Parts: sequence; structure tokens; C-alpha cells
Amino acid sequence: MESTERPQEPSEWHPFIGGAARTVKLWFAAVLAGLLAAVATQGFRALIEAVEWLATGRTGGLVAVAHSLSPWHRALVGAAGGLAAGLALYWGLRWAARGPGGARHLDYMEAARQGEYKLNDRTTIARSVSALLSVGTGASIGKEGPMVQLSAWLASWLARLFPLSVDERNAILVCGIAAGIGSAYHAPVAGVVFVLELALGHFARHTIAPVLIAAATSSALIFWLVAPEPLYVMPSVALVPTSLGVAIAAGVVCGGLGWALLELLERCRKLFGLIDSLPRRLGLGGVIVGLLSAAVPEVWGNGYSVVSEVLQGNLAWDWVAVIMLAKVLATVLSSGSGAIGGVFTPTLFVGATSGYLLAHLASIGIDPTVVGDPRVLAVIGMAAVLAAVTHAPLMAIVMVLEMTNQFQLTVPVMLACGVAYAISTQFGARPLYGNPIEAHR
Repeated sequence: MESTERPQEPSEWHPFIGGAARTVKLWFAAVLAGLLAAVATQGFRALIEAVEWLATGRTGGLVAVAHSLSPWHRALVGAAGGLAAGLALYWGLRWAARGPGGARHLDYMEAARQGEYKLNDRTTIARSVSALLSVGTGASIGKEGPMVQLSAWLASWLARLFPLSVDERNAILVCGIAAGIGSAYHAPVAGVVFVLELALGHFARHTIAPVLIAAATSSALIFWLVAPEPLYVMPSVALVPTSLGVAIAAGVVCGGLGWALLELLERCRKLFGLIDSLPRRLGLGGVIVGLLSAAVPEVWGNGYSVVSEVLQGNLAWDWVAVIMLAKVLATVLSSGSGAIGGVFTPTLFVGATSGYLLAHLASIGIDPTVVGDPRVLAVIGMAAVLAAVTHAPLMAIVMVLEMTNQFQLTVPVMLACGVAYAISTQFGARPLYGNPIEAHR
């Protein structure tokens, strides 16, 4: 008997096939975005070493290189680097103004929040060259910020090449941001939380899977091919019965420190803003930080090596206090002068050193058994100050636990971040990356 079933019309199955094809394209783009982010982070590291060698005749960790130079040489490198970075930014922005789109520039955070997947190519190049000169000559800023910017920029080019919707192309840009964070900090989960909590401010269904893929891809490449270990290698530290109470107290202090750091950065930017010349502004910042490094060479760079020493417990607490004060001043001056670079990693420095100092002060003034291992408070302080400065406590919790591999500290870190976030937000300071919720209004 002849079948009475009606053949399926193309219109009934074609949308499914088309949707599946777009999903495959988006996931493939996410893999490519992760690959390009790994290349961008490692390539930028190599270029920093090249600038470092040209400026000092040496390569390696910036603090180690600074120690190997005479005080006058450190001061000279800082001054020359600031001036060179200012000139590069000034000429670069003039070149960008003559290109498509003029001088208009959205950084990757603004672009992601506004659903704009195209980044200004010339402006990105100009800012990256300036950042390279600043970071390579010892400015007290993070190299990770420019790494993420480059990762996002390469992802934006991917987005332009794939025939997808605007929302899906914006998702590719977000993949680049997450992958850049994941590869720069060896923290893929934190990269995902970063974009969902800070770049977007909400969970977009079509974005989650590609962002996970991109962050996992970039971090896996870094782990397998470059550094198969957490960013900060330290021995496992143990909690004591009073750790939760100590974490709450640390959250109060770190919340105040985070707010103070934001205020200092804002005031310093306004002060340097009175100088209308970019080369003079960055040059002055470089001179002052260079002179400061003549006395305290540890202010060079993003503070990674000093944090590593603190987490190993290798530094005396009184010298840590000196380094912390000098580093805060150097970071405020470098960032305030307009140097292109991140404040994210220096924030981790402030958190680690302040937590370490709190532990030692409590041991001296109260009882060593109350705090236990001072490195516990160093880890807690890293997360708490980061939460206070970014107003993104979830990201801070995940990132610091991933970077240090100290997941047994999850509960005290959560408590400290919650308290620090509450303290910092009470004073109305604008967070480091702005408010993603406000950006969508």
C-alpha cells in the first residue's frame, strides 16, 4: 500500500541544519581565538624581552635585571622608556586618526559591552607599541593587559572573517578576551568568569560554550607547551581553627586598601592630566618611577617575582612593607601618567604583600597561632584586594585559587572577598573596569 506520510518540506529541516552549521562555525572560531591568544601572549613576552635587552643589555625577570644595574642606570632606563612610550603613543594616535574610523577607540571591555566586535586596528597597534616600550623598560604596570588587548584584537579579526550574526561575532571577540586572560594568568575558569561578570555583566546562552572552548584551548596550549604549572608556584598551606575570623578581618582591611588604591589612581590621573603633552606626561612618570627604582629596584615590572617570593615565605616582613609602599607609589605614577598597561597584576601584588604584613603584625601583637602560616593571608589578601578594586568577587575568588592552586582556602577566600567587595562599594569608587550593568543601560 502506498504511504500516506507527507515528505518533509525543506523549510522544516533547513533552519536546524543552518543553525547547526552556525554553531560549528562559532565553535571553530572559538578554538582559533584560543590558539591566537596563546600566540599573542607568548609573542608579547618575547617582544618585552627584546626591548629589555635593548634597554639594559640583559634579559630575564625585570626585578632581577633591575638588581643587576646600577641605581643611575635604572633611573635612566625608566626615564628614557617613559619618554619613548609617550612619543610612540603620540605619533601612533596621530597615525590612527588618519585611518578608517579616525581616532575613535573602544578598548576590548567597552566593545564587548556595546556589542561591537570591530576594534580600531591602528589604535590597537599604537597602544601596544607604547605598552611594549613602557613594560620593557620597567614601568610599574602589568604586561597582561596589553596581552589581553592583543588577544581580543586578533579575535576581532576572526569575527570579521566568519559569516555569522552580529551577536555571534561579538561572542568571538569575548572568546578572545577570555582566552587572553586564561593564557596570561594560567587561569582558564577565571577567564570565563571575567568576561561573564565584567565584560558582559550577564550570561548570554550562545556565548557560554565558545567562551569555555576558547579559554580551555589557550590555557591548554600554554600548559602543555610553555609552563605546565600554576602561575604562582607555592607549597600547600593549611588552615587553622581561627582562619575564618581572620579572613573576615582581612576582608575589612583589604576592602579599604582596594578603595584607597582606586582613589589614588583616579587622583593621579587627574593630576597628570594637567600636562597636555603625552610625551611629557609619560616621560615625567618614567623619570619619577626611575628615580624610585634607584632606591627600590623591586618596583620594576608587574610585581610577579616579588609575589612569588612572598608566597614562598622568603622575604622579611619589614622589607615587604618598604616594597609595598614603593610599589603602590610607582604603580599609581606609571598608570596615572598614561602608560599603557594593566593594574590587574600590581593589584595582586598589593593584596599579597598586605596580607603577608597583616599576618606578621597579628603574630607580633596577638598570637602566632591565631593566624598560622602567613602565606594563607597572602593568598586571601590577593583575592580580597582584587575583589575590592574590580568589584568582581566571583572572578577574584576563582582567579586567585587557580593561580596559586590553593583550593583548600576556598571558604576563607570567599568570606574575605565578600567583605572586601562590600567595604569597597560603600565608598562609591569607580571600579577598575567600570560597571558592566551601567554599560547596558
